[in-house]
Amino acid sequence: MSEWSLAGEELSTARLSLRRPTEADIDAIFAIHSDPATCLHNPSDALAGPEEAQELYQRWNNQWQSCGYGYWVVRRHDSAVQLGFCGVKPMELNGMKVLNLFYRFATSSWGQGFASEAAIAVTDWVSRHVTDLPLIARVRPANAASQRVAVRAGLMRAEHLDGPGYDGFDWIYAAKLPG
Repeated sequence: MSEWSLAGEELSTARLSLRRPTEADIDAIFAIHSDPATCLHNPSDALAGPEEAQELYQRWNNQWQSCGYGYWVVRRHDSAVQLGFCGVKPMELNGMKVLNLFYRFATSSWGQGFASEAAIAVTDWVSRHVTDLPLIARVRPANAASQRVAVRAGLMRAEHLDGPGYDGFDWIYAAKLPG
């Protein structure tokens, strides 16, 4: 079970702290989003220069200001090093308003369960605070690790929603779909 404070700006799990990004995180945003391995399945997310990281941070910050939630910076309790980012953004999928679950982590943190732990904390927070929107994850069919994170976070395959995405065909994992 996760805990939250500051109107959802901070989440905590057994090993991780999640907090709202600040301008101090722009270097980490760039480092993680410019690594070809982290954007292998979603190359349109790759950043080419630090100015793009500044723009991405600004979009994230604008969403926090307008929605009261967004993407969190993920780090271990015992470290200031940013492991990655996890959070949600509102979007439309097949004409339906949804929250898209996002997680992207530095390759040095892969395989340790951090993405799943963070995604579980975020989905727990969403289930308590944004109850009116379904939660989805758009996952590339070849990205087995991302599929496992979505399932561990409580999302189930929703094949009827699969379709073209920014970088090709997306498999959709979902929770709280309307009946």
